[in-house]
Amino acid sequence: MKVDGVFSGGGVKAVAFLGAIRAVEAKGYQYERVAGTSAGAILSAFLAAGYTSDEIRERFDQVHLEKFLDPPMLGNWFPFTKWLSLYFRLGIYKGKNFEQWLYEQLAAKGVYTFGDIPEGRLKVIASDLSLGRMVVLPDDLERLYGLNPNHFSVARAVRMSAGLPYFFIPDKLKGKTDVKSVMVDGGLLSNFPIWVFTSRDGGRKRPILGMKLSDSMDNIPPRKINNAIEMFHALFSTMKKAHDARHISTGETADILFIPIENVDTTDFQMTNQQKEELMEIGEKKANEFLQNWIP
Repeated sequence: MKVDGVFSGGGVKAVAFLGAIRAVEAKGYQYERVAGTSAGAILSAFLAAGYTSDEIRERFDQVHLEKFLDPPMLGNWFPFTKWLSLYFRLGIYKGKNFEQWLYEQLAAKGVYTFGDIPEGRLKVIASDLSLGRMVVLPDDLERLYGLNPNHFSVARAVRMSAGLPYFFIPDKLKGKTDVKSVMVDGGLLSNFPIWVFTSRDGGRKRPILGMKLSDSMDNIPPRKINNAIEMFHALFSTMKKAHDARHISTGETADILFIPIENVDTTDFQMTNQQKEELMEIGEKKANEFLQNWIP
């Protein structure tokens, strides 16, 4: 049976999705369309390019996530300059290593731009701080920026969606005016875009299977806020949940696989292969439990 898949953001914790996707495949479900935000956009891009869960898993086993932490050149020699980068360039790491790695993985399947993917198969969520709005890529590229989506890099779109504020230097997108749009993590405005495959009247072309890296909305523990850094973390977390809560609370939970991950931080790029394996096992276990009772 064909289904549409939606994947939330969650940083490196999204490795758990690999185990969950494997369980979905084992049940005979096939993804027709996929959508995601941030880390969920990464998995969506792999699936849209034709990768299986085992093939994605192999790619992640071969890469050291620390490779994606690429500070500007001065940061390698003078670590304190990363804070200057944060102030002047709005982020600590460039994110180019990640984009190049993803570009190479997608290229192995013949996918470079959105023109290499069947129309409508992949939707990536980003946030445009300059325009103050959520952006769905590739849908909004021509309307908002005058860009042909068939010529726009999928790896770049995902890099935009996964641009954690303060962590990665934002990508800037030149559009119809001389002002470049500052593009950051789509999770600021929609961390779980399950709405993207649902029409305004609630209609769907096919069953939607969502995967979200958290407990249900009613089981989120309160945060302790003692300093400015913790306040910003809480602010972004609240923003991520605010838009999606309305959609999730209106009867969508039956189609959402919640995967609670503890003791792993969103930006824990020092994760070992053993930790990756443990996250995959959690994802596969939760998916098998969910699929036993899921009615498409």
